[in-house]
Amino acid sequence: MNVVALIDFDAAGAATGHRLVDPDAPQLLVTDLGATRGDGIFETASLVHGSVQALEAHLQRLVQSAAMLQLPAPDIDVWRDAVREVGATLTAGGVTEGSIKFVLTRGVEGAGVPTGWVFGTDSPDFTADRTDGIRIVLLDRGYRHDVSQTSPWLLAGAKTLSYAVNRAVQREAARRGADDVLFVSSDGYLLEGPTSTLVMRMGGRLVTPRVDIGILAGTTQADLFAWAESAGFATGYELLTPDDLAAADAAWLVSSVRHVAPVRAVDGAARAIDAELTARMNAALDARTE
Repeated sequence: MNVVALIDFDAAGAATGHRLVDPDAPQLLVTDLGATRGDGIFETASLVHGSVQALEAHLQRLVQSAAMLQLPAPDIDVWRDAVREVGATLTAGGVTEGSIKFVLTRGVEGAGVPTGWVFGTDSPDFTADRTDGIRIVLLDRGYRHDVSQTSPWLLAGAKTLSYAVNRAVQREAARRGADDVLFVSSDGYLLEGPTSTLVMRMGGRLVTPRVDIGILAGTTQADLFAWAESAGFATGYELLTPDDLAAADAAWLVSSVRHVAPVRAVDGAARAIDAELTARMNAALDARTE
């Protein structure tokens, strides 16, 4: 099942509301800079049993990405209403687990009016990823961990539509017999997956890479850490290396729709997974509300 809501804008580029449209009808002009240049931003939230999870965190990250690209600041109230209506429509149609993607582009070149839409659909079945685990490869991202300070124009840490590299590394992972990728900086620090955040258990602590190294602040990872702290785990944001990953008691890639996927192999080397903790993590994420 697919549901689409368009964001309406006035001539000055201010959002005025939203409307549901036919998901099978064309809605995007071929001259839109989102299509021709990848000039835009997006967020993807999970819908579980009628709840759009971490909605406020996703909306705030949309605002941050818009500022980094110098796009018009999203009207949070308009976007929130659109996302909620798409989620409610999916739920009414029988969807128990879905994804909702919201997109803002610079619009048609020269028009000065952005384009925005919200797209909701059923989620794939991630049961195997969440229980059996995934095989990952470490791939060089091609820049240092401090790129966001040295070269802010590269937009490291913004969730942009320019996903050609992220798709290319997924194909490279498949070529190497793996399921996903974890990026490593050119100076040897663990970063993030193409669509996920790394979390590792080291004894009684859960750690993740620092968010000032040109990576996205993970919305799902933040919720996971909040649960972990209530469950008695210490949490931390650190500079981490492949040696830290090899020494960790367990590791996961965490994302909005797939949720918690334990890592069962790195570069072809098998590693143990913590099935009991993984199940607790996924149950905690499923229980979230907005």
